[in-house]
Amino acid sequence: MRNIVNINRKWAFAKGVSQVPETIPAEWNWVNLPHSWNAIDGQDGGNDYYRGDAIYVKELDKEDLPEAERYYIEIRGANSSADLYVGGKHYAHHDGGYSTWRCDITDAIGIKTQIALIVNNAPNDRVYPQVADFTFYGGVYRDVNILCVSDSHFDLDHFGGPGIKVTPVMDGSNANVEVEVFLTNTKMGQYLQYTIVDAEGNVVHNIATDETKITCTIENAHLWNGRKDPYLYTVEVNLVEGKEILDNVSSRFGCRSFSIDPNKGFILNGESYPLRGVSRHQDRWGIGNALLPEHHEEDIAYILEVGCTTIRLAHYQHDQYFYDLCDETGLVIWAEIPYISQHMPTGRENTVSQMKELIIQNYNHPCIVVWGLSNEITMKGDSDPDLLENHRILNDLCHEMDSTRPTTIAAVSPCPIDSPYIQIPDVVSYNHYFGWYGGDTSMNGPWFDKFHKTHPKIPIGISEYGCEALNWHTSDPKQGDYTEEYQAYYHEELIKAIHQRPYLWATHVWNMYDFGADARAEGGENGQNHKGLMTFDRKYKKDSFYAYKAWLNPEPMVHICGKRYVDRVEDVTRVTVYSNQASVELFANGVSLGVQQHNGLPFFYFDVPNAGVTHLVAVAGELKDESVICKVEKFNEAYRLREKSAILNWFDITEVEGHLSINSTFKEIMATMQGKLLVMGLFAKLAPQMGGGNGGGMDMASMGGMMDMLGGFTFLRLAGMLGTMNINFTKEQLLDINAKLNKIKKKAEK
Repeated sequence: MRNIVNINRKWAFAKGVSQVPETIPAEWNWVNLPHSWNAIDGQDGGNDYYRGDAIYVKELDKEDLPEAERYYIEIRGANSSADLYVGGKHYAHHDGGYSTWRCDITDAIGIKTQIALIVNNAPNDRVYPQVADFTFYGGVYRDVNILCVSDSHFDLDHFGGPGIKVTPVMDGSNANVEVEVFLTNTKMGQYLQYTIVDAEGNVVHNIATDETKITCTIENAHLWNGRKDPYLYTVEVNLVEGKEILDNVSSRFGCRSFSIDPNKGFILNGESYPLRGVSRHQDRWGIGNALLPEHHEEDIAYILEVGCTTIRLAHYQHDQYFYDLCDETGLVIWAEIPYISQHMPTGRENTVSQMKELIIQNYNHPCIVVWGLSNEITMKGDSDPDLLENHRILNDLCHEMDSTRPTTIAAVSPCPIDSPYIQIPDVVSYNHYFGWYGGDTSMNGPWFDKFHKTHPKIPIGISEYGCEALNWHTSDPKQGDYTEEYQAYYHEELIKAIHQRPYLWATHVWNMYDFGADARAEGGENGQNHKGLMTFDRKYKKDSFYAYKAWLNPEPMVHICGKRYVDRVEDVTRVTVYSNQASVELFANGVSLGVQQHNGLPFFYFDVPNAGVTHLVAVAGELKDESVICKVEKFNEAYRLREKSAILNWFDITEVEGHLSINSTFKEIMATMQGKLLVMGLFAKLAPQMGGGNGGGMDMASMGGMMDMLGGFTFLRLAGMLGTMNINFTKEQLLDINAKLNKIKKKAEK
């Protein structure tokens, strides 16, 4: 009978070691798994976190293991490449930091056995990801187990899979369930016992056979129906010899049908089921990606509180426990591999192996409805024949391995809608940031309308949209100010646009939580992307969190925005209230400021007299929320963005009236011929460097598209962000560019 022994405790650890020592040096550290060596330096900015070799060593005592005929080690996540040594001998190499892999180590097990994992997250041109806006945490950051099995057992060698594949297909109200198992070293006389039970433990089917594939029918199947009713069945299969169970596997599954319609969106079990939700990265402040079960549970709980029906699990395979939680709670999942940002001609094999692992390891999860091929992969252009061929190979592979789920992509904003890349997957989504990275919020809806009209047979969704917010505040929110107020405004406008477009097959906010991106230097807190609806530490729900909760969650709620924005200068200030109730009444120091009715969207705006200290109370039905504002004569500078470790301070930048500077937006600069020539010449020199050099630089067509997208950025703001693309300006370079811009007159406004 199979036994699983967790061996997370007490590993010797050291960075910069690429050889297995005979004895563990005294100066090495002791750590418990899960563990990441970038939990601190991968989140503090500077793009200088350690990327290289590190070693984990453990002595395994045979007395701690049950008697078994075969012993496998199971590594559930080691980023990004790893080599396994047992007893000093090299046993396995694995590329890909987000999936499970195993190795038979039976012949190396002795009374005392040294196990060593040399893990490496250094840059290379073979293993994805290499360029992306998040930290590539190094470490053995998920569980490590010893699987103790008989010589005859369910397969443990095939791409980290569970050895069982369950395919329920609906036929009217019945479910035809195909169960296939994969075996190793079977012998004559052995047979399989299949048992299917419902969620209450009642046996639905019990079949004894020597066939490795069976099909049975569940009559009047109880459907897995998303968040409404995430009902799960369980199939258990025993490998039996005589009266002894040699090995067993089990898997939960859900009976459901779904389709994606270009006009109606997502259809679950024959009914419209709008997919409205968030994306999620698997890291936390001070922990990195070495998450514990309670962290996954908390993340799910907050996502459910928002009212989401879907999560895009970006940009890689997540922990099996998280997929299990999604099965249990009914969240619909987009699962993808980290084929991201930059195509590498030498990385094709790795995209194939990571996709095989993703599908084989996660096939049985009813929550998953699409396989994601890539994310923003055309940043350097969409015409590379090798890139297109790589995608066709992946697309065909997904269909060959899983005929029940469509494929999708997350296309970068400048990617043309007539690109051949767009034609490859079954459904498409775009990452658009109009209103944050240039443009304005009003551009989002019309862009998707244009795509929908141009491609009426291609389902279109929004794979990313969002903007950043920290603890900065204003009564006059503007694009690029990093205030909580602008983020709230941005999401109100995007919710309005999405609400009017039911054809969008799925929409995913970027992101549910702030996350580690060590190359980032913006917003006043370096090393993070702050587009989350909640902070990195999960301690604060930004106002935008409540905008979605009011829109998506039917549970009665009311929320006054701007609780951290207390001191206000203006005599009359705007106060926003979110509620899903029929009406909201706002009181200021006990005096009613009127009742507003719900107009189809849960946003209520009140003009509030601001004098002295004002105690605000919002009443919606039987609910109420409270906050306080104070009249001040001067703006509270604690609310104004302060860049951390800025390359330049504001007083370093020379401004000439009527002329350009590095504080001018790209739209202003590109409106002048001299400015356009200056910028395009500069970026033509930088293009080969963008993305760190793997696979060449960005082509000029893509550069032009990026310039159009970033029209609302100041040159200085973009310079602070280009660290994510391995471009770093010195103070002297920026001052030189500023001096050249100072000589160029701004184009007169019409």
